[in-house]
Amino acid sequence: MDMGACSRHGLLGEPSLLDIAFDNSTTMCLEAASAQHDAWLQQASTSTTIGDCVNEYKRRYKRHPPPGFDAWYRYATERSSVVIDDFDNLMDDLHLFWAVKPSEIRRRSREALSDPWNEVAEIRIRSGKAEIGPDVKPTHRWMLDGVIAMMTNYIDRIPDMDMGFNINDEPRIAIPYNNLLDLQKGSAPTEPPKVPRLNEFSKDRADGWNYSDLSSFDKPFIDYSFQPTFHSHGSISCHPSSFARRSHLWDTLPLCTACSSPHSTGLFLSNWTLSASSCHQPDLAHLHGFYLSPAAFKPSKTLYPVFSQSKAAGYFDIRYPSPWNYMDKAVYLPTDNFKDPPFNEKDSTLFWRGATSEGLSRYGEWKGMARQRLVHLANNATTTFPILLLSFPRGSPNARYRPTYTTHLLPSSLLPELGLNISSIALVDKIDRCWDDDCPAQLGEFGVVGPSDFQSHWHYKYLIDLDGAGFSGRFIPFLQSRSLPFKVAGVFREWWDGRVTAWKHFVPIDIRLHGLWSTLAYFHGVKASKGKSGMKAVTEMKARTEEGERIAEDGREWVGKVMRKEDMEIYFYRLLLEWGRLTDDARDDIGFSV
Repeated sequence: MDMGACSRHGLLGEPSLLDIAFDNSTTMCLEAASAQHDAWLQQASTSTTIGDCVNEYKRRYKRHPPPGFDAWYRYATERSSVVIDDFDNLMDDLHLFWAVKPSEIRRRSREALSDPWNEVAEIRIRSGKAEIGPDVKPTHRWMLDGVIAMMTNYIDRIPDMDMGFNINDEPRIAIPYNNLLDLQKGSAPTEPPKVPRLNEFSKDRADGWNYSDLSSFDKPFIDYSFQPTFHSHGSISCHPSSFARRSHLWDTLPLCTACSSPHSTGLFLSNWTLSASSCHQPDLAHLHGFYLSPAAFKPSKTLYPVFSQSKAAGYFDIRYPSPWNYMDKAVYLPTDNFKDPPFNEKDSTLFWRGATSEGLSRYGEWKGMARQRLVHLANNATTTFPILLLSFPRGSPNARYRPTYTTHLLPSSLLPELGLNISSIALVDKIDRCWDDDCPAQLGEFGVVGPSDFQSHWHYKYLIDLDGAGFSGRFIPFLQSRSLPFKVAGVFREWWDGRVTAWKHFVPIDIRLHGLWSTLAYFHGVKASKGKSGMKAVTEMKARTEEGERIAEDGREWVGKVMRKEDMEIYFYRLLLEWGRLTDDARDDIGFSV
């Protein structure tokens, strides 16, 4: 498990990220991120031949690759895939299913697909052709069309199977800790890997997916919409002694520093991977709509095979590349009317537009939702926020004293004096997903602005991205632009997690948002201030424009190598081969070897 760029270089517990940053033209954390990226790339692309790739597969995963692996390798290399060896996300998502017999996996698949109420849509593959099953909601048909489009180039090499795709944004499969231990024991591979007897899938696979009698099926999911989910589902896979399992935080006003410190350096997020874990963050129960009151949540505590576009920590859905991005539902496409100018020519504004789609609010839940908290932080003059500033120790500049870096707790009304009143953050069009008094309450608190063209984002230097009810489909287009993406470490992680590196390709922001203004101050700079409202005098802090532009350009270049549509196809192709083997009655005897 990656322990984050800064923490890997021994900075946890030392001065905060910007404390170091203001004293060095290039921070140790940014340098560490580059080193982390280089190390990841080296191990992700070790193999140069099919033989190397098979050997590396066996070393990593303690098994032989699935049948058809050689054709997958050709497909990937012909499309210049940078990533050949590191498919750890994929293998982690599938690992527990080795503890379940193939016939039981198929039965659970059919059980999930048997009732439209389950909101799991079917794609059926037979004899090299894919078709959408019955009872798919018209509003979600595009999603299944996108899945089939993603496999068009190689569908003739995929074995017969039925697959269930989650049509909701929210993930579905949460496994209790003790059950998880049992599954982990049962899924361990044998060593050394058993040499496969056949390099092909079973011939009669189609029959294994047919179930004529559905009367014996259980109801696999329950409806848990519109109610808190963190302690009922979000943390149940954590160890019983973990902070999340043994703590219920009732006072939600103070910042839970014990929750954020394991993945932070001072105010700043330094460990992107760890920040996704729910086990040390009981306050997540009050920080996102998915945990406060999801709008469409039908979970199960049994390991059903459900393919989802993203999942939260502690969930065991199988991730696949999102049709939202593959089908260009949100696309980077600058035009003459909406140009993407060089970084230094952009408007120096932190920009966000979005909807109240994170969860449903009836009893004030909106006050904890990340999107609403962001809008409040940016626009409410009475909001207080912590910010690290270069200050003189005795209240006014004096040549006898050196300025030091001090964390101030300031009202938002002082942002103009510091030159940080540069955000344009607003809710769009109308207040959605609310009942009763919570609708007018939000409208009165935030107001709304009219919709804008998605391509207008490229006008702004800083773009902030947050999850909604599920993953955000904007992040890939943001990376493709010349703007600098600020990515809030929300709840959901996607197939590409690990391919891009925080502080190398984007700027990470904690979900509590307490480091937002300090991070913006680092890149944008701060004007000198004589001090007011108890604040020490602040000396000018220069903008780190070059570092911001470098991150933006590194992210832009890298996403064009590892998150292309071709990369989505390659990932999904390999996922289908792995799933084909897992669901084959002869899975212990089939595979590819050289």
